[in-house]
Amino acid sequence: MTGAEVIEKWSVLRVVVGSRAYGLETGASDTDRRGVFVPPTELLWRLDKPPTHIEGPLPEQFSWEVERFCRLALGANPTVLECLWSPMVEQAEPAGRELLAIRRAFLSARAHETFCGYADAQFRRLDPERPKWKQAMHMIRLLLSGLRLVTEGEPMVRVGGHRDRLLALRRGEIPWAEAVAWREELTRRIHAAIPGSPLPERPDRDRVDAFLLDARRAAL
Repeated sequence: MTGAEVIEKWSVLRVVVGSRAYGLETGASDTDRRGVFVPPTELLWRLDKPPTHIEGPLPEQFSWEVERFCRLALGANPTVLECLWSPMVEQAEPAGRELLAIRRAFLSARAHETFCGYADAQFRRLDPERPKWKQAMHMIRLLLSGLRLVTEGEPMVRVGGHRDRLLALRRGEIPWAEAVAWREELTRRIHAAIPGSPLPERPDRDRVDAFLLDARRAAL
């Protein structure tokens, strides 16, 4: 079975992420899609298991097998968590709707480490002499999302009032030193917010496990 056939038959959730979901799109922006698929349960009993992820069939489309998605979300993977809060849902089958309904079960205080860690990794790849401004913009956006998560209990997807400044950064209109200071301030605020954060210390693995069992039973 091809990847396109897998997505057509087994997809339960498809959302738009990236610049269009963030409200940072330009005329040249792609449409980035992420999704979740649930294969027939009996296929998991075979030696050759279904894939854990699939690229395509549309350009800039990527989907995870449901258990893989859940494990990544439980680990506070920023990209995966933000899929659950995308304002642009293109497909949501019963299992996909239930996944969205339990999205807070995946949250934990560990998110401050993963969001800051992903942003730091992007920052280390930037050359101060010739920075890639689009990458710098997404580094800051990720920190803004992480700050919203640790202070209000959910990630920021639509950037709202931050849009103009973020796009100015993307165009290289903000000095590099100011971008660095912005990053440092956001990182400091994220760490400082942890003691009073509404995020639980650990995710609700039991609720996620119950969801996964229900999804497996429905696909049996």
